[in-house]
Amino acid sequence: MKTILIANLKGGCGKTMTAITLTSALAQKGYKVALADADTQKSALQWLKQRPAHAAPIQILDWRHEKSIGDAPKNLDYLIIDAPGALTGEHAEQLISECHAIVTPLQPSFFDIDSTKRFLKHIQEIKRIRKGKVAVHLLANRIKANSASSKEIQQFFEKIEHQPVAWIAERSAYGQLAMQGLSIFDKNQKNFLQIQEQWQPLLNALIEDSSSWF
Repeated sequence: MKTILIANLKGGCGKTMTAITLTSALAQKGYKVALADADTQKSALQWLKQRPAHAAPIQILDWRHEKSIGDAPKNLDYLIIDAPGALTGEHAEQLISECHAIVTPLQPSFFDIDSTKRFLKHIQEIKRIRKGKVAVHLLANRIKANSASSKEIQQFFEKIEHQPVAWIAERSAYGQLAMQGLSIFDKNQKNFLQIQEQWQPLLNALIEDSSSWF
């Protein structure tokens, strides 16, 4: 089983949306996948409650309490963890000890950039990160083409010499589908396929699967 942690210090940067999008992509591909909600806001838990029976199956794990962290079925291919915003101290080390990769979404705003800078600095002190046992992938999220803010976020990536693995455009479809317990990967119309392709670089970085995704 490969475990992927979705984390950043700031709320509202798109952690849960990233988590449910990746989870549904894997489920649609036929993998046995679970989504662990470690955030007290339990947004991922609420999303899965709305998921229709005909959608690709996803197991849900409630990891909001530290004692439950690490409790997962043995037959999973992938486990996606939706981390809480205040991910620090022992809680951070505990969750990171469970993962093989970290995906850190951030939006093109000063607050997201600042929190991401602090988050990356913080996790570098954790032993598994320091030893290179956990890959860290940045995800540029809710990007508006040719906007001043998108240029600022590009300057941030250049400054830290850590480019995002993918650029995800802002689309209302994410929120509309989430209300139904669905994601863009639960749809196969042409307009959704075009949105899905933006996630391909991240899927390639995380998943060893050379077969066609779309």
